[in-house]
Amino acid sequence: MFGVLEGTGFEVIEKEFESCFIGHARVERLWTGARWTEGPAWFAAGRYLVWSDIPNNRMMRWDDTDGSVSVFREPANNSNGHTVDGQGRLVSCEHLTRRVSRTEHDGSITVLADAWDGKRLNSPNDVVVRSDGSIWFTDPSYGIMMDYEGERAESEIGACHVYRIDPDSGEVTAVATDFVKPNGLAFSRDGMTLFVADTGGTHTPGGPAHIRKFAVNGDGKSLSGGDVFAECTNGFFDGFRLDRDGRIWSSAADGVHCINSQGALIGKVHIPEIVSNVCFGGAKLNRLFATATSSLYSVFLNVNGGR
Repeated sequence: MFGVLEGTGFEVIEKEFESCFIGHARVERLWTGARWTEGPAWFAAGRYLVWSDIPNNRMMRWDDTDGSVSVFREPANNSNGHTVDGQGRLVSCEHLTRRVSRTEHDGSITVLADAWDGKRLNSPNDVVVRSDGSIWFTDPSYGIMMDYEGERAESEIGACHVYRIDPDSGEVTAVATDFVKPNGLAFSRDGMTLFVADTGGTHTPGGPAHIRKFAVNGDGKSLSGGDVFAECTNGFFDGFRLDRDGRIWSSAADGVHCINSQGALIGKVHIPEIVSNVCFGGAKLNRLFATATSSLYSVFLNVNGGR
């Protein structure tokens, strides 16, 4: 609130990035005190943000009306990524229970997916809802590799896939099966392109640290393509979101990277902690929220997030 926070700022790599930020707007640290933050999700109706503190097994809530922070849910099944569906309900990935759940308006919890092909999921990581109501999520093994963010266990599936939950039948299908560690994912504004990060390099030397680009086929249920769209130049692309002009704003080790629609890195928002995930919020969806290691940050931009 009082000047420039040490370690923050904008880095222009391509001139087109200059129009994305406001000259006097500064990165703000809204809260600190977590062990590893993740999964920010904006609730427009209540003007608040929910995010995860995975190792502390809790979900936090930041209130835009007064800036207060409180515990939203504890215990929280070591929840990771979250999103909000078309009816304003919270959809969550839970490491401990190895499932995707939905919090109903009355506070009850519905299990949407906990198995595929008769085998338990690994540890659902991030989730998005397509315009047709289908739910797409990634399932790497991070939550079962150790007890810090879940519970150590062997993978029953033996691989890490991207899945789709049918909005009518609830059927869970694997839509991409050639990832090392699928992580963040997001749709283009028209829902016809799916971007998925692979952070396989975290545990495989020389492994992937990129975002891949898929076309959603005409059936709305399957994918084609999958070429590498962008390589991370510092750390890994974890969680990310698109703005209304098709740019990707992605987490990285040195802050948030902005990637244009051609896959080129055009600029960075520097943050002094490793960023795990981002989302757009605020009344005009022009405020970028970033979960970064122990803290929650935000910055107002001259762009708007996609609805």
